[in-house]
Amino acid sequence: MMDKSRRTFIVTTAGLAATTLFTPAIAQGKKKLHFGVGPLLPNAEDTKKAYTPVFAHLAKELGVDFDLVATTDWAGMAVAMGSNQLDIAWMGPWGYIIANAQTGCQAVATVKYDGKPVYHGIIIARPDLQVSKFPDDTKGKTISFADVGSTTGWLIPSYYAKEVWKIDPKTYWKYTDGATHGANEIAVSSGQVDMATDFDRNRNAMIASGKIKEDSNKIIWTSAPLPNDAIALPKSAPKELGAQVQKILTAITDEQAKTLLPPRYTGFVAANHSSYEMIEKAGIALGKIKPKA
Repeated sequence: MMDKSRRTFIVTTAGLAATTLFTPAIAQGKKKLHFGVGPLLPNAEDTKKAYTPVFAHLAKELGVDFDLVATTDWAGMAVAMGSNQLDIAWMGPWGYIIANAQTGCQAVATVKYDGKPVYHGIIIARPDLQVSKFPDDTKGKTISFADVGSTTGWLIPSYYAKEVWKIDPKTYWKYTDGATHGANEIAVSSGQVDMATDFDRNRNAMIASGKIKEDSNKIIWTSAPLPNDAIALPKSAPKELGAQVQKILTAITDEQAKTLLPPRYTGFVAANHSSYEMIEKAGIALGKIKPKA
């Protein structure tokens, strides 16, 4: 797995030429902001293409030019926020909590999917895998977890394994981690592994785009509802900028969302750090972050 300090960023630029080293434009009066988005689709180019419209809208409403970077994994978002490369980031819930613990960045909005600010973690399996009771009927099978910075690909199934199923996934199953969500779907669909972690939005998107067939794998476990992805700003960002970003994003209508966001995303709701409390608790339970004093 690539060292975090060397993660690749894919850059797209509106109005100004792309650069590889960014200085956050968080001060009042800056004319260019640096946006970031995690690996929400199977590859960075797909992610960049799908999410550029909403960031272009945000930049237009703020009256600035922008760069957009797409990280190659979820943990990369925390690295980018912590190394002062980003002004505004679209982060997975766990990636946001990691970045908050390290840098104090703050969520200002949560994206809606099918009208709701929640989604679900899932575990998928080969269609012919017989599972009447999970995880009991899967002991010894191969499973691919995603990047350790992923909410549904690593944090939530690891939390359930410890607190609910009372198993060690690394010994209960033939375990690997570090894959992208898209790679997990393809690995199960092609029979490379018995099971893998994912989230419902990604599976839906891959089916809709024809990257996998709906019957090429099946869902054998679904999590409780989880808070959707966060839009976050660095701790040092002016409060006025956070308020502006929140106002612009939450004003996006269902009709606007059809052109600004990928399919089934329907806008945003206002959020703050407490919106992600359940994710933070899971991270603390697994010893990955420390409780705040």
